[in-house]
Amino acid sequence: MFDKLEDLLVRYDELMKELQDPDVASDQNRFKKLMKEQSDLTPIVEAYKEYRNAKQNIEDSLTMLDEETDEEMKEMAKEELAESKKRVEEIEQQLKVLLLPKDPNDEKNVIVEIRAGAGGDEAALFAAEIYRMYAHYAERMHWKVEMMSVNENGIGGFKECAFMISGAGAYSRLKYESGVHRVQRVPETESGGRIHTSTVTVAIMPEAEEVDIEIDQNDIRIDVFRSSGNGGQSVNTTDSAVRLTHMPSGIVISCQDEKSQLKNKDKAMKLLRAKLYELELEKKQSEEAAYRKNQIGTGDRSEKIRTYNFPQGRVTDHRIKLTLHRLENILNGDLDEIIDSLVTADQTAKLANMNED
Repeated sequence: MFDKLEDLLVRYDELMKELQDPDVASDQNRFKKLMKEQSDLTPIVEAYKEYRNAKQNIEDSLTMLDEETDEEMKEMAKEELAESKKRVEEIEQQLKVLLLPKDPNDEKNVIVEIRAGAGGDEAALFAAEIYRMYAHYAERMHWKVEMMSVNENGIGGFKECAFMISGAGAYSRLKYESGVHRVQRVPETESGGRIHTSTVTVAIMPEAEEVDIEIDQNDIRIDVFRSSGNGGQSVNTTDSAVRLTHMPSGIVISCQDEKSQLKNKDKAMKLLRAKLYELELEKKQSEEAAYRKNQIGTGDRSEKIRTYNFPQGRVTDHRIKLTLHRLENILNGDLDEIIDSLVTADQTAKLANMNED
């Protein structure tokens, strides 16, 4: 590990020199690439420098204990020695986490797909609430939300919807949200006052660029049709809605939110690209299943990951056995405590796997 850290220190110094070169500053693409690398290395380099300082403090304290005769000074040296040893252990752990392999998708925007599962209208109403939860969280993070497609049930619920969240690190924070979200409550539609259990499926997909996934246009059938449902002028009077059928995979995407056929097609292509990219990721992850056995799931839509219990005002994440009695706050987008706990659990599992190897 320490050989790697020394190499990174050398690379960091090289980067700082390169970034001061006028020729580099004039080449925007190269400058951005180097700035990104420098930004990624900075926390590692700063932690390593602090580690080396703490190690030096240990050496100095030991020397002082050997040479000093004054008892008061020796006591100070002992205190400093204990503090430095503790700090070295803390930074070592921090460095191990910082050196974990980065998920190449972490900085990407995400496409979120929410589908009502078991529970009929109640599931659709909860799907709309889950959408609002993520929209509020995105607002807290200063990310942008753009609806891509929505199929409403007529009473304020969503049978299904897909939307994009754009912002730095969106995938790194939201990737743990894929799976089945379960709600337990007395539905507004239930007159008997009995508690019902309904489910909603969430899929989190990194936005895929054309370089990530190549789509042969000959594999796509494009149909245009008239939009249905609520909409402004012309939304129901022109063939602006678009349906894409990707014949090799059987994936069908429909978009009708925009008045422009071109915009609907563009949104449908983004969604199709993300779905195909997700299939590739799932295939790769299943090949790495042995390595991933202890890690927090980020892709299995059939996994029941969380329960929202209204009578008790609690939310339980089953993967890390975390229960919080702050249901209302969480549904209003206060997700950081859950996501931070999931990130920590994932890092701990990855470190454990590295130690086994």
